[in-house]
Amino acid sequence: AYTIQNVWFVPQKDIVYNELLPYKDKLDEESNEFLAQIKGNLGRAVQLREIWPGVLFWTRKLSTYMRLYGRKFSKEDHVHFVKLLYELVTIPKLEISMMQCFARLLITLLKKKELLSREDLELPWRPLYELQDRILYSKTEHLGLNWFPRYIEVHAFSLYRYNSASQNHSLVCLCMNAFRYFPESATQEMLEEWRPLMCPFDVTMQKAMGYFELFLPTTLPPELHDKGFKLWFDELISLWVSVQNLPSWEVNLVSLFARLANDNIGYIDWDPYIPKIFTRILRSLNLPVGSSQMLVSRYLTNAYDISHVVIWISALLGGPSKQTQTQLSGLFNSIASFFHPSNHGRWLMKLMKLVQRLPASVVKRLHRERYRTPTWLTPVPESHLLSEQDITDFVESMKQPVLLAMFSKTGSLDAAQALQNLALLRPDLVIPPVLEKTYPAMETLTEPHQLTATLSCMIGVARSLVAGGQRFPEGPTHMLPLLMRALPGVDPNDFSKCMITFQFLATFVTLVPLVDCSAAVQTRNDLTQVEKVLCSASAEFEDFVLQFIDRCFALIDTSTLEQTREEMETEKMTHLESLVELGLSSTFSTILTQCSMEIFQVALEKVFNFATTNIFETHVAGRMVANMCRAATKCHPAEALKLFLPHCCNAIFQISAYEEELNEEELDKELMWNLQLLSEVTRVDGDQLLLYRSQLVQILQLTLHLKCKQGYNLACKLLYHILRSMSLIYPREYCSMSGGVQQHTDTYLPIKDWGRPGDLLNLGIQWHVPSTEEKEFVFYLLDLLLKPELRHLQKHTQGEQDISRSATGYSNIPISTFPFINIKPEMINSMIQLCETNVYTGVDYDLSRENYREDICKVIRPLLHHTLEHSEDDIKSLFSIIKIINDLLHFKGSHKHEFDSHWKSFSLIKKSMENKLHGSKQHIRALLIDRVMLQHELRNLTKDGCCYRSVHQDLINDLLRLSTSRYSQVRSKAQNVLFTALGTYSLCCRDVIPAVLEYLDPDRTDVTQQQFKGALYCLFGNHSGICLANLQYWDCIALTWPAILRSGMSPSMSLEESSVVRLFDDLADKIHRQYETIGIDFSIPESCVEVALKMMKSSNPEPTPCAASEQEELEGRKRQEQKNKDSVQKYEKLVVDLLDSLYDRNLPWKFEQIAIGFLSLMLRDDHPLPSSAVLFFVESLNHDSLLVRNGAISAVSGILKQLKRPHKKVAVNPYDISELKTSSLLAGDRPDNQWLRYDSSRLPRSQQDWNECCFIEKTHWGYSTWPRKLLLYAPLEEQPKQGKTREEMNESEQIIYDHFSDQQFIDQFIQYLSLEDRKGKDKFSPRRFCLFKGIFRNFDDAFLPLLKPHMERLVADSHESTQRCVAEIISGLIRGSKHWSYSKVEKLWALLCPLLRKALSNITIETYADWGTCIATACESRDPRKLHWLFEMLMESPVTGEGGSFVDACRLYVLQGGLAQQEWRVPELLHRLLQYLEPKLTQVYKNVRERIGSVLTYIFMIDVNLPHTQPTTSPRIAEFTERVLARLKPLTEGEEEIQNHVVEENTEGDQDERTQAIKLLKTVLKWLMTSAGRSFSSVVPEQLRLLPLLFKIAPVENDDSYDEMKRDAKTCLSLMSQGLLYSEQIPQVLSISRSSSWHARYTVLTFLQIMVFYNLFTFLSDTKAVSDVRALVLSLLEDEQLEVREMAATTLSGFLQCNFLCIDEPMQAHFEALSKTRLPKRKRRELGSVVDTIPSADLVRRHAGVLGLSACILSSPYDVPTWMPQILMDLSAHLNDTQPIEMSVKKTLSDFRRTHHDNWQEHKQKFTDDQLLVLTDLLVSPCYYA
Repeated sequence: AYTIQNVWFVPQKDIVYNELLPYKDKLDEESNEFLAQIKGNLGRAVQLREIWPGVLFWTRKLSTYMRLYGRKFSKEDHVHFVKLLYELVTIPKLEISMMQCFARLLITLLKKKELLSREDLELPWRPLYELQDRILYSKTEHLGLNWFPRYIEVHAFSLYRYNSASQNHSLVCLCMNAFRYFPESATQEMLEEWRPLMCPFDVTMQKAMGYFELFLPTTLPPELHDKGFKLWFDELISLWVSVQNLPSWEVNLVSLFARLANDNIGYIDWDPYIPKIFTRILRSLNLPVGSSQMLVSRYLTNAYDISHVVIWISALLGGPSKQTQTQLSGLFNSIASFFHPSNHGRWLMKLMKLVQRLPASVVKRLHRERYRTPTWLTPVPESHLLSEQDITDFVESMKQPVLLAMFSKTGSLDAAQALQNLALLRPDLVIPPVLEKTYPAMETLTEPHQLTATLSCMIGVARSLVAGGQRFPEGPTHMLPLLMRALPGVDPNDFSKCMITFQFLATFVTLVPLVDCSAAVQTRNDLTQVEKVLCSASAEFEDFVLQFIDRCFALIDTSTLEQTREEMETEKMTHLESLVELGLSSTFSTILTQCSMEIFQVALEKVFNFATTNIFETHVAGRMVANMCRAATKCHPAEALKLFLPHCCNAIFQISAYEEELNEEELDKELMWNLQLLSEVTRVDGDQLLLYRSQLVQILQLTLHLKCKQGYNLACKLLYHILRSMSLIYPREYCSMSGGVQQHTDTYLPIKDWGRPGDLLNLGIQWHVPSTEEKEFVFYLLDLLLKPELRHLQKHTQGEQDISRSATGYSNIPISTFPFINIKPEMINSMIQLCETNVYTGVDYDLSRENYREDICKVIRPLLHHTLEHSEDDIKSLFSIIKIINDLLHFKGSHKHEFDSHWKSFSLIKKSMENKLHGSKQHIRALLIDRVMLQHELRNLTKDGCCYRSVHQDLINDLLRLSTSRYSQVRSKAQNVLFTALGTYSLCCRDVIPAVLEYLDPDRTDVTQQQFKGALYCLFGNHSGICLANLQYWDCIALTWPAILRSGMSPSMSLEESSVVRLFDDLADKIHRQYETIGIDFSIPESCVEVALKMMKSSNPEPTPCAASEQEELEGRKRQEQKNKDSVQKYEKLVVDLLDSLYDRNLPWKFEQIAIGFLSLMLRDDHPLPSSAVLFFVESLNHDSLLVRNGAISAVSGILKQLKRPHKKVAVNPYDISELKTSSLLAGDRPDNQWLRYDSSRLPRSQQDWNECCFIEKTHWGYSTWPRKLLLYAPLEEQPKQGKTREEMNESEQIIYDHFSDQQFIDQFIQYLSLEDRKGKDKFSPRRFCLFKGIFRNFDDAFLPLLKPHMERLVADSHESTQRCVAEIISGLIRGSKHWSYSKVEKLWALLCPLLRKALSNITIETYADWGTCIATACESRDPRKLHWLFEMLMESPVTGEGGSFVDACRLYVLQGGLAQQEWRVPELLHRLLQYLEPKLTQVYKNVRERIGSVLTYIFMIDVNLPHTQPTTSPRIAEFTERVLARLKPLTEGEEEIQNHVVEENTEGDQDERTQAIKLLKTVLKWLMTSAGRSFSSVVPEQLRLLPLLFKIAPVENDDSYDEMKRDAKTCLSLMSQGLLYSEQIPQVLSISRSSSWHARYTVLTFLQIMVFYNLFTFLSDTKAVSDVRALVLSLLEDEQLEVREMAATTLSGFLQCNFLCIDEPMQAHFEALSKTRLPKRKRRELGSVVDTIPSADLVRRHAGVLGLSACILSSPYDVPTWMPQILMDLSAHLNDTQPIEMSVKKTLSDFRRTHHDNWQEHKQKFTDDQLLVLTDLLVSPCYYA
């Protein structure tokens, strides 16, 4: 608890690293003051209703506070903050961008779930749901009335597809964090709300499942489970089990189950579902199986997300039954061979992800069970904790795949991460095999890939290896051999090897102090065996360090810049060299940090000699050597500086004794090298440098005025390093032990510290804090060196004195220690103080001194203006000036981008070395120190925030001037600095915009084209930062948009210049992409204010500005109302401005388009568009340009939506209508939803019936359960009046009415609509449909008389574009007539039916898709009883044969479109259609057959076999299949081959049953094919009875010359074999196999391969099924047909490989016995006698045995199990048997050789010497080549 000024509270969770900063005692006071300000001002802002800037500003400050101090506030405050933000996020009319700001902050507040329990906080779920619904399922977005940012997907479908990486979708993320706090009644309420949406044929199913996944609470305590998951678990899991064809919502279910399992381990019995779960997971990996595989495309798109699968599996492990582990081992066994590096495919990424994430997830679970401090979340019950045995089993099952994955083609990173986590669990199981692979890889020279892979895996297991522990005590002994053997990897010729070696060495050395304690073996006698070994081995450390240094020297020698590069101007190193340099210096400094003093001395000598006896060029080699020296001095500054400093200084003094040397352009090499060395060596602790101050000052005075550019650059660098080391705060050392590395003593043994994590509580960081002396020295240096330079520059500006070269070099000097002190007046009036907060960073400013920032600023600005006026071409000076301005504005001791990269590299290292199992920040000490340093830098960057003062304003204006300079390089550099500045200083954009826009003003004539372009780029912004053209404020947009348009008339704008045109395009594009609807209504509701007031009342700390008085509150309300009024005015003014520029005659066409684009962004759903704009858009419908017309069509549809009159709805009780009072929990066709199905006897055919009928438009209502309140439209009398006269309309409506009543306008409009855009590419356009729907909805049938003649003319014309046009009008008409009165509707259909009949008879190949879309769109979400005219007309006689088969097919297509939209509500129509089609199933034309197949799929779509669902009243598959089977009898009973010999002629009469049956079969095949991918459930039992027939027909060879029927049969089999089987169906499938045709027997095998793999765990859980399959395969091995035998062998080896069957003694014995069958002697035949072709039974049996044995061998392609050598010997005996045995044996041996060739060295060990002799003989014997 903190006690500060008598205020105390227990912080929720603050950042521990703050405690370790050198100025920690000041922090508590600071944070308290800051928190008080936040509470006070945030509360006031809400109370004064000022959402912008007040609330926004202070919520931002709250997130800064959390970045600096963590969650350092009391629980009470925490709850207040959460509640306040929850209220803010859910304000209904809030602008999206603000909502996202609040949501992000809220997520941060809720993220640490253990801090707030359900008792502390309860959040209502409905506001969040309403927010989601409003945004994700927006009704107006598609009409362009709402512009959401891109990352909120329009379709909820793509929405729930986020994976953990891209959870930037703040809304989804918010739900994931909030569902823990929903009240206990929430589950029931949610089910009531969303159950009615569960209609599996409708898109609403996706919506329901999506909401269930996001909202259902799963963390209720056990006593509340009855109010939680028990309400829905059985229902949803049985739904999941019975759904087969992966609909898109299954993914949501999996995610929900994974979350449920993980939150309630041990409270749910998953056992009955486990085989099913694993079968589904295996299927969802999409692995290729079998010979000819076709994947259903839906499996690829809707496959499970691996991250959910992994959570689910890891939550199921453990517990009493152990079933999960068995299945998991089975899963990995069955897919192990896919991991082998020789296999590659699109499925590989998934497998690797599985391997990488699963161990991490188990480690996470184990951490939660054993190490995490208990929280309010339900703990795992005793019975289900993971036992030691569970962990061992898990690691064993994962080991094989992971070791294979090490060398995968996707790289070894996934495997390394997996190994890191597995090694935490069981180092003794995982590390030895990795070591076994590593040692040989270090020896091999030919396979560098092996080395990089094994080393990266070793890096992952480093900590577990070095720490040893009870499980793996011998681990540390591998340390030295590994280090020594890795040294040759520092190889100048192989870059990647070099880098991974550096990383490897650095990782291992960080964990271990390099101390030689071999003497301890003699002096101490309490050591264990391992410790003795380690002590004696540690004598090699010195050797290791010296060898490493030698290797580095060799590396440096080879990378010296060749002479050729000296002369060229390449001063840069190549990218690779800079990486090597980085690797080298960091590894070297790590090694030296960890050395004991003795070893360090030796190393230092060595480096010093190397550096001082050679002279290096300063670009590459020099930099590397200097870096090594720097590393040495940083470790022990005192010792190293003694050597280096005097040496360098003397050398420099000696050379520069000759005066002329200093004025040379090319300096002496030795001088340069010494200067470089000196500049690097001074990067050490400031207090050490003070001893050498006089020498350093002398050298600086000497060298800063060198003529040579490189020379003075190095001198500046030296100065820079001296100033930095003296004036900044930083840790002095990063050793892995606090207090540095010590020698061993009797009490202390360094070996015990191997791999020890740092101790957070006493890290003992030694900070360097600048002393007074150092500060004095800094000021002395600045006065001595900077003052004179500034004076020079001043004189130069006044034109007195020429500038000397050196001045530009000063851009490097840091100015970190001086703030600006002068204030600029406020820019925005706000009732809340927007003060920035000051963060203390350990520097006390002395205000009496001169402020150098000011001075530099005073000199630089005049200099800049002087340069721009007199020598604008001096680009280099301008660059330097830009850099100086950048530093003046942003440099506070470190740059933001440096900080970011530092943070990134820190988190990378942390990830590769963390111990997730024990958690609690057990990192190594160096990492912890680094993290504290990052915390300090973060405070530095947040420091004196971003108060925007007049100085800043001046500098930014200068930057703007540079950004529009003549030279493009200067422009782009200045623009980058400018954008950074705009991002840093909030609110300065408002200053800059007018200045930028001046350049675009068309009335100015003095703007050059470069300035014009520069200004445009300033508006455009860079890819990450702010885009000035599109700031989300009315006052900004109102300035920029019209200005961009007016710039089209500027004299400096030329459309010939392509770069300018491109810029305008990009600019317009960027605005369209980034624009989000800007709010008009900024009100804050009362509920929000109440929460804020509660917060203001809380104490600890007291909120500083106290609550607002009533007076102020009134003023606040006034202001808020005023602001809303202003927004509306600005909105309308902007629209008017845009229109003005559009009506300007001189505007180029390009800008006209941009203007129309801007104008269309102005449509909103909460404020009508001004009528002048409506007029413009309606007139543009007939514009000459297609682009403009399309824009206008969209806009007018939006305008019509705005003008739509609301229709009144009333709530009814659905049970009253059906006259049934009870409700059942079943879904599907029930008595109580009977009334809304289509019934031709009760159709509303009169005015009265029509008025009494309850129409329900949405298809899903009533299928599942009824909603609590069913809303229907009120009767006609209560609705808005139809057929308004012109006088009753408002202005906008009148405009539309006038235009559409004008004959000429309509003629022109229709003419444009019936033109074609892109030949052959056009489709039915939803935009135009929306336009017509809107017109007929808002104006009833007012315009029909004018349109009618057009429609009649268009229908008669069979051209593609005219047909499309009339289809769009008709669908709009039908949907728009929703609320018309009966008389109007009747007239409408009297007009439409003849039109549609005509259209359908004229249908062509180009237009049938459009008519299909037309009818489908017309029927969507409409009550079928309203459209009965349409349905009856379509049902008249779809297949008549008039107009040929094509017209029939098209009619069916159109009908199918309409019926499919109606789903389950038209059973009567479906029955009628089926009755009509059944006799016609033998249709001979192919296209009609395909169409009928597709229609049948839709007819039976409703027959689903889902839990809690009534059997359907629509047609049922089972009954239909029975009837079909009866008609196929002639085919199933006959024995002979089925040929497709039907001649395609319609000669009636002579067709026997058989021919009819074959025709029928063709149609049935089409139906089976289409339904495999569409329906929910795969084959029903009756359909399985078709299998024998399919087996007979399907072709065996793979060639495409077969007729259509055979190909279809093959496809059907392939698709059916992938279906999900339930255990009760298995015997039925297996009974099929005994058939007389060998084709059938052959095909059964291919079918089985896929079926077993795709249902692996279902089969395995049923032992009888396994033995049946086994018996079947073994019997087919002895088939008389050779092809069948071989296929059986392949199948067997596949089953063995995926561990479906195992090779046991009896099986082996069986094969051996078979293979020893004696063959009869060959009789000598007379010449010329017919050769006996049928093989004898004995030969078949012998061959079967051989095939069985070879199947065993081929089943393990990548290893040699114990039984294999013997079997190989058995096989070899058959090499000289008769054919076909000999062939089989040869093929097996050659395959064996091919697959085992890679790792033959390992495999050899499994054979005895005799066996090896035989084998070598076999594999290279002459018969092999025969």
